[in-house]
Amino acid sequence: MRTDIIIIRLVFSAILIAAGYILRPFFGHRLISAAIAGLIALAIIIFEVRVQRASLKTLIGAAVGSIMGIIGAYLIGTLISHQESPAVAPETKTFLTLALTFFMAYVGLMVGAAKGDYLDLSALGGIFSDKATRRDYKILDTSVIIDGRIADIAETGFLSGTIVIPQFILRELQQVADSPDASKRQRGRRGLDMLQHLQGNSKLNVQVVDTDFPAIREVDLKLIELSKQLEAVIVTNDFNLNKVAQLHGVTVLNINELANALKPVVLPGEMMRVFIFKEGKEINQGVAYLDDGTMVVVDNARKMIGKEADILVTGVTQTPAGKMIFGRLCEGPIDSGATSELRTANGTVRRTLRDARSAITPTRHIGQDENS
Repeated sequence: MRTDIIIIRLVFSAILIAAGYILRPFFGHRLISAAIAGLIALAIIIFEVRVQRASLKTLIGAAVGSIMGIIGAYLIGTLISHQESPAVAPETKTFLTLALTFFMAYVGLMVGAAKGDYLDLSALGGIFSDKATRRDYKILDTSVIIDGRIADIAETGFLSGTIVIPQFILRELQQVADSPDASKRQRGRRGLDMLQHLQGNSKLNVQVVDTDFPAIREVDLKLIELSKQLEAVIVTNDFNLNKVAQLHGVTVLNINELANALKPVVLPGEMMRVFIFKEGKEINQGVAYLDDGTMVVVDNARKMIGKEADILVTGVTQTPAGKMIFGRLCEGPIDSGATSELRTANGTVRRTLRDARSAITPTRHIGQDENS
């Protein structure tokens, strides 16, 4: 099939070049006409290759847009040609009519192609409907843009489809970036930087849509209405938006839920090595943290504050804020014949308790699996 297409393109180019050489449609030598005809054939082939990559919706939108542009240019050109003013020369009228036709056709073609994805082909009849394809739009919320982890997820290739950025989200983000509060202003600017990073990702198709709902004031409700209209998925880490969208029957991808799902699984009976960071709420308890932020509460570990300790996991509890691990301090060396896995620390341990307490966020350690 590939070879047949190449042969057809070569035959088409040869015929056009031969016609240019024999008919000499351009002034000058026959070779010049043949060269111009070859350039035209090359431009047509490049256009044909690009058109093959376009979707059916894009082609229909471009065709309808160009036809509407030509009709509009014809009507306006008719008015221009019927003007009998001696101030305008006939050559000028002809040029204006021709330029207007090209301008209107070009604008109609580009606008129709850009808006073609919003066509509902099923309304045009079953012959145009493609039940195998499904819209894959993902609308980003302000919170997930400011959070920044969406850019890292996109880099890994796990984020597919078209990323939709509504104009009202951009306005809200700009208001945050212009806030008099320094922290809000910094968060808003980080969100704008993240959007530029997403647009620079060649693997993603990022589109900014102007669709708005003036009758709705809340941004969250606008997001829900837009997702219903585009049959899109909302990407957020806002807990309240997540619940409201589910009540409206809208699918939501929550980044926080994804992060919790990717945390390592720890089962009761396993052993791990952690760094006891501080004292717990209960008497003689110690608190440690894993690299992913999971809190580890260790019994009888107060004396190990500021040190590494081997613990035995006694229980795991899932809370709204995340996962909590409970354990007890292992007394004596670890038995080499135990069936549990020992998780040793990856990160560098704080050398003194004073340095650990002075940190803004606790240093957390998670171990690598190795056979005990």
